[in-house]
Amino acid sequence: MDGQTSDTIPTNLRLLLVLEEIARVGVPVTPTEVNAQLGLPKPTIHRLFATLEDEGFLQRDIDGRAYSPGRRLRGMATGVLSSLRIRAARLAVLRKLSAQIGETCNIALPDRDSMIYLERVETEWPLRIQLPVGTTVPFYCTASGKMYLSTLPKSHLARYAAAEDFEARTSNTITDADALIKAVNQVRSDGFATDSEEFMDGMIALAVPIMDGNNRLVATLSFHAPTVRFDRKKSLQYLDDMHSAAKHLASLLQD
Repeated sequence: MDGQTSDTIPTNLRLLLVLEEIARVGVPVTPTEVNAQLGLPKPTIHRLFATLEDEGFLQRDIDGRAYSPGRRLRGMATGVLSSLRIRAARLAVLRKLSAQIGETCNIALPDRDSMIYLERVETEWPLRIQLPVGTTVPFYCTASGKMYLSTLPKSHLARYAAAEDFEARTSNTITDADALIKAVNQVRSDGFATDSEEFMDGMIALAVPIMDGNNRLVATLSFHAPTVRFDRKKSLQYLDDMHSAAKHLASLLQD
């Protein structure tokens, strides 16, 4: 708080400081945990959380105690990441990567219960997968979603897996909580995630994380391709290119 105490924090700054602390922590957090940094009176911090929840900036997590970013706060974050200056450089990175791989490349952001495509550069092949910007896809059966899940604390991953209503999109879709946790733990170990016809028949995908300055995932970088052109082994040949592009994209957020 740059030396401020609860007595010196202006009233009109308090809501912003709550949001800043939630963004800094990066996981669902309770009012008490946030207030350990702010030092506001207990009724005040609970009133601020109630206001932010009522207005859609925060939402309660699965356990009913902790809070995570709500629809309006996620919308603000997406707007910042979509600024024209950043977008021009981001598209240049995606175009170069797409040309190297020869397939469609995407940037996706974690939303409440899905990944949402923020940016996309299409392959020039006439046979392509149609997942336009703004499309949302599940966590449990996509490369980008499993990449995001791998960054969650194990307790949060377990709660997500227990609560998810798995839908068998294909015969390869993971539809069991324990199997998902095992797969996500493998992603955590590998540092990348794949989708082997789990979301859509005839499509494979590879995803890597885009990290912020605090080494937290802010988005994922992925490409997907039809199985007539790619298999898992071939996709991994481009893993170094993917990680290099992800680092470049991460640097754009810190410039």
